[in-house]
Amino acid sequence: MPTLETKIETFALRQRFTISRGSKTETIVVTAELRDGEFVGRGECGPNIRYGETPESVAAAINAMADEITRGLDRDSLQGLMPPGAARNAIDCALWDLQAKRSGHPVWQLAGVAEPRPVMTAYTLSVDTPAAMAETAKANAARPLLKLKLTGAGDLDRVRAVRTGAPEARLIVDANEAWSADDFISMATELGTLGVEMIEQPLPAGEDSALAKLDHPVPICADESCRDSASVAALTDRYDMINIKLDKAGGLTEALAMADVARAAGLDIMVGCMVGTSLAMAPALLVAQSARIADLDGPLLLAEDREPPLMVNNSLISPSSTALWG
Repeated sequence: MPTLETKIETFALRQRFTISRGSKTETIVVTAELRDGEFVGRGECGPNIRYGETPESVAAAINAMADEITRGLDRDSLQGLMPPGAARNAIDCALWDLQAKRSGHPVWQLAGVAEPRPVMTAYTLSVDTPAAMAETAKANAARPLLKLKLTGAGDLDRVRAVRTGAPEARLIVDANEAWSADDFISMATELGTLGVEMIEQPLPAGEDSALAKLDHPVPICADESCRDSASVAALTDRYDMINIKLDKAGGLTEALAMADVARAAGLDIMVGCMVGTSLAMAPALLVAQSARIADLDGPLLLAEDREPPLMVNNSLISPSSTALWG
């Protein structure tokens, strides 16, 4: 039976990363490693303070499952023993990886999904002044899809500046719960005119019922309002899409289930990420195969990634090698 090792690791970012809730110059991830003789399965998660998670609390939650893992914990049992969140994600992905290593079959075959293809990811521009965001956009103008982090006041100026800096790029925006309903009303139509294709989580979760009564000149995607498949049904009158993140859902197992539930409810799918390494993006790529938008640029924001990393050509991410995951 496998044994568990948990690691807290820090990766420096290429540059300061800012959203409406704050800034950082490094990302801290937690990795679960399951060892069974010669076979090792790994899963990485990104603790999110938005959900009350810290690296230490997530590592403790993973370590609390050590005895269950030694007794032969499987993915189905894991869903009932741990709540959605980063800790369950790390263990779930490590279990998938370990099964793939033991069986000699890739995870996509084990999961019964199509063989993965390269996926085009959005590239995120963090919140800054319009002039600074225009310069960053100009430096990344060749990327097909840019995601702008927004924060409320001055956001239209930011989007206009980015459109000037990257006139051919597709644009999506993410307010991270920073807008009011009045902000949405005043900006949504103009954002559509500027070519913005999606607005992610404009209003705070729990205060988003107004979206059911407002026109959607640009499709709206739920992020913080949608954690797992159980939360999807309440969102169909408010949102056009949901953002599936393995760290929110609690692993690849639940993420695949969320995708099925969303499609059945008539919602489009975005697959997103925390700022993490290629090890965290590799399982998310399987869910992204059927997504309208993929936002898996975490490794592109790092000063240094894991070895071997995912191969990225501009913004096109290739499926992982089994030496990395799966």
